[in-house]
Amino acid sequence: MVHTKRSIKSEDLKKIEVYSDPQYTPDGKAFTYVSTTINEENKYQSQLYFQQFDETEAKQWTFENTKNDNLHFSPDGKIAVFQSTRSGISQLYLINKAGGEAKQLTAFKHGAYSPLWSKDGRSIFFHASLDKGDHIEGQKELTTEERQKEKEHNAKQPLVVNRLKYKSDANGFHDNKTTQIIQYSLETKAFTQLTTKDADHSFQDSSPDASTILFTANFDADADYERFSDLFTLHLETKEVTKLTNGKSSYYNAKFSPHGNKIACFGHDFEYSTATLSKLFLIDVTTKSRTPLSNDWDMQLGDVMVGDTRLGAATTGPIWSADGNRIFFIATDFGATGLYQATMDGNLNVLYKNSNHVFSFTYHPEAESFILGISTPTNPCNFYQLNKDLQLERLTNANEKFLQEVAISEPEALTFTAQDGLEIQGWLLCPYDFDETKKYPFILEIHGGPHMMYGQTFFHEMQLLAAKGYVVLYTNPRGSHGYGQKFVDAVRFNYGKGDYSDLMDAVDYVLENYSFIDETRLGVTGGSYGGFMTNWIVGHTNRFKAAVTQRSISNWLSFYGVSDIGYFFTKGEHGLNLLDDPTKLWDISPLKYANNIETPLLILHGERDFRCPIEQGEQLFITLKHLRKEVKFVRFPGATHELSRSGQPIMRIARLDQICHWFEKYL
Repeated sequence: MVHTKRSIKSEDLKKIEVYSDPQYTPDGKAFTYVSTTINEENKYQSQLYFQQFDETEAKQWTFENTKNDNLHFSPDGKIAVFQSTRSGISQLYLINKAGGEAKQLTAFKHGAYSPLWSKDGRSIFFHASLDKGDHIEGQKELTTEERQKEKEHNAKQPLVVNRLKYKSDANGFHDNKTTQIIQYSLETKAFTQLTTKDADHSFQDSSPDASTILFTANFDADADYERFSDLFTLHLETKEVTKLTNGKSSYYNAKFSPHGNKIACFGHDFEYSTATLSKLFLIDVTTKSRTPLSNDWDMQLGDVMVGDTRLGAATTGPIWSADGNRIFFIATDFGATGLYQATMDGNLNVLYKNSNHVFSFTYHPEAESFILGISTPTNPCNFYQLNKDLQLERLTNANEKFLQEVAISEPEALTFTAQDGLEIQGWLLCPYDFDETKKYPFILEIHGGPHMMYGQTFFHEMQLLAAKGYVVLYTNPRGSHGYGQKFVDAVRFNYGKGDYSDLMDAVDYVLENYSFIDETRLGVTGGSYGGFMTNWIVGHTNRFKAAVTQRSISNWLSFYGVSDIGYFFTKGEHGLNLLDDPTKLWDISPLKYANNIETPLLILHGERDFRCPIEQGEQLFITLKHLRKEVKFVRFPGATHELSRSGQPIMRIARLDQICHWFEKYL
């Protein structure tokens, strides 16, 4: 059979359009969304689109080669607020639904972001990053030249560190700025700073009567030593702040009920430390009592699907029904994500779940309908409307030309039984022009986390490797999300044991059941925890002929002090602080077994990775090179831990090319 479609390429990342953040208009007659693409300047740009349900074409609302997103309509639907980087930093803008140019609303020195309306439409609440002693009245947006000059000046100054959490992979080195909540009045045109404490505040919601806001924060003196967050209300007239929770949990995505007497939110009590499933809680605003609705569900709430074509904001819930008797949300379960409904007594109903990835949703209370953002293994994204009768209708046709041009392979789902009886799920992706009478080289992909999940979503990297002629296996070993609390917790305190045997069992299973895999040409790769496991594998077996380790961990002793999460992640995953038992941490460090490594190893690492810092790759490379092993080290300037997902496009493409070249050379 002759195929007319071409093979997918690494540079096809530039051709994939990524949709995100669907939002109904208040009248339910239209919706907006964000489309993110890569422009000719090697930068991401995101544009706002407006789609009437009775029209076939969406109207593009923004055109600048910048990021325009986070749009929300006023309750009356006449105007919308959104954020844009068109001035060089994120600021807020207002746009009229009837059309016309957007007008800049904020000019804060360090930007403004995450806008949301009060329920009466008279105010907009948003976040601003402020220095100690800043006054919002004196805020002035810097020009591009002034911002560059300030950046150059700061780069020449010493960074004085006196707090435990002084850096993050997302934001780099911390300074004295904190996230504060600002209110803008459309009537008086005035800005009011609502929060002032020396802590980061996260706005959650405005009460139905518009008298109160809801936010999360950690005001404890030991905030850096904990990962707790509390729920607070702030009365806009009296400025009274009320703490609703007890300081021993983590809460997020909190929303007032339609009557304002209850709050629905995600959160957990760290019962299983870093491996604890999120729960759905109800908080009584008056009594402060907390009721868990999800104790019997045994699944992760929200979306923890791993992929490389997800950019932009996503709403995963909870969202209240109009009558306040139901709560809607996305949950992760058995290789897929779906839309679920909970009642006030904890009954759980599936509204939509298929062999795919629901990555975002929005709800219209009068129509009782939803818009779902859905990705499948063969299609990066589209929006669908789910009506009150749970009938699904496609609304968009994203990437139509690209998908007509490029050959996309369909993965085969599989399950197998591990040595100790656990059921393990995975997927096998074969080349598009696959011939089962031939023999194919094989690559095992290992996800990071470890508490994440591979599943039924589009994955450009997997498709690229299949297009290069490899059979690709990606699977969810113990420690992954999607299979309940016991399963996700099974890797803690046991790195390199059950998880390692699960992955080896997966390879054994496909070799026994798929005769077209060439057992003499096996490769392995993974990033973050997947990089740790790649390092561990090649130090404990020589069955693989090539390996690529990415943003990996090689030494838990040094990871403790150099990673932005090292001090609590090490304790959470291994039950140890650095000085509790250094020998044990060394025993589970792949670097200890470097002498055993005979597999040609490619080490890929971002130079600005603060999650698994580049010294982890450096240690492994120098050790192996000194031992005269077959090893190559590729450093990506400026790249963070997010290189493969949202890094600079040219770096993402270079990374994929390095992987392909290495496997081509040794497999």
